[in-house]
Amino acid sequence: MTTTQPVRPESPPGPDPESGGPVTSAAAAAAAAADDARTATAEQAEPGDSVDTVETAGTVETADTVETADTVDTVETADTVDIAENVGTVGTADSADAAVESPSVADDEVPAALEAVLLIVDSPVTEESLAAAVDRPVEQVAAVVRELAAGYAERGSGIDLRFSGGGWRMYTRDRFAPVVERFVLDGQHARLSRAALETLAVIAYRQPVTRARISGVRGVNVDGVIRTLASRGLIAEAGTDPDTGGVLYATTELFLERMGLTALDELPSLGPLLPDVDAVDDV
Repeated sequence: MTTTQPVRPESPPGPDPESGGPVTSAAAAAAAAADDARTATAEQAEPGDSVDTVETAGTVETADTVETADTVDTVETADTVDIAENVGTVGTADSADAAVESPSVADDEVPAALEAVLLIVDSPVTEESLAAAVDRPVEQVAAVVRELAAGYAERGSGIDLRFSGGGWRMYTRDRFAPVVERFVLDGQHARLSRAALETLAVIAYRQPVTRARISGVRGVNVDGVIRTLASRGLIAEAGTDPDTGGVLYATTELFLERMGLTALDELPSLGPLLPDVDAVDDV
């Protein structure tokens, strides 16, 4: 018995690979594209990197990440530099402010600087305060001030620099007092204010008395009124309080003349109406 094998239909002949048909052209194009991609990737790779490593997409993404990190580091570094520069600038400004607050005085300018300070004070200033003002040792400042005082005396200056009330202060020299009095009082005919009259009464009945005690009796600050009365020649300094070191004030001969009195005991008996000084000692 004979078995018959089925006959398979023959497939149509495909294009010859060597004939340059469609299959060959597509493969060649794909290969060329792959070569171009490898070449471009190799050119972008850093020196020393292998082409095979850079060809993978993951490696390329990692390289991009590294570049981004480098950029961030650069920005952060720049910000840090800016901040450091700003901090340095602020520090420099603070140093400049400190320099303004603490001016330096040259050694040859110390006498003149002390003179300037002594000229504007309205009460005796201690040697320690003067030393702090010019940033010098107390011993050096004390010697300079004494030299200034001796120089004024030798020249016959109208300024008398003397130690009084625990400190140094400039005064007008005694022998020129009439000239100063004439200049200050000439043409002054204005009436005293109520505050000035009250202050003058306290001084007249409680003299010698300190400025603090006068303020305690009146209950207000009397610095301005004291200056007015002193400039009018109605009161004058009369030493210092041994307990507090404060300047004592008393009335003058001009006060008696203006009041039409020959002595203080001719004042009307108003003393009992004023509070006792001991009651305001703690003021």
